[in-house]
This record gives sequence, C-alpha cells and structure tokens, in this order.
Amino acid sequence: MKLEKDKKWKWPAEKMREWTDDEIKARDTEFTGQLGRLRFRMASGQAESLDTLRALRKGIARVKTVARERQLKAEGHAKTAT
Repeated sequence: MKLEKDKKWKWPAEKMREWTDDEIKARDTEFTGQLGRLRFRMASGQAESLDTLRALRKGIARVKTVARERQLKAEGHAKTAT
C-alpha cells in the first residue's frame, strides 16, 4: 500500500475528537504500524518522501493528543465528583 495515495492519517483534530475511544486506539495502532513499515522501506532504499514520514508522525501526534485530552477530562471529572 502506497502511503502517499492513502493519506488516512491526515485527519483534522476536530474530526478525531468525534471518534470513539476504540477508534482512537485502533488508529493509533494502525498509524504506528504504518510508520514502522515506512521507516523500514526508507532504510532499505525504497525511498518514500520525507514529507510523508513527517505527515504520518504529525497524524500520530494528533491521535495521541486527542486521547490524552480525553484522559485528562475523565480524571478532572473523577476529582470533582469526590
């Protein structure tokens, strides 16, 4: 699968916030796997564009940021409820 044609990791953060927790975990796993495969291809000489690598890393960061926001929000509600 060519990553440049399939840019599933380029979702805006606003759209990611609409995803369920399970979808966020699945996307994080999927994007991390794609990053590993891309790094392997780059190391073996099947060079993809460096821009693709950077965009994928930013997509992973967005997913992790949304997951962390939800975690902090849940912890905040737990503290105020007690």
